[in-house]
Amino acid sequence: MEKDQLLVTPKRPKGEDGYRTFSIRIREDLVGRIEEIARETGRSRNELIGMFLEYAVRRCKVEKT
Repeated sequence: MEKDQLLVTPKRPKGEDGYRTFSIRIREDLVGRIEEIARETGRSRNELIGMFLEYAVRRCKVEKT
């Protein structure tokens, strides 16, 4: 390939990027706190929620009864 060529690869179909979309229901005060953190950090709510969930899942322990 020549040095000045631009390689364009096919776009992956939606849903094949390793992410999945779904909705959740949370309390209004929790939404407010997430929006506050988003403003303070410049991150999106979506990005923060993903970070929070990854943190919680890594530290979650299931207690067997």
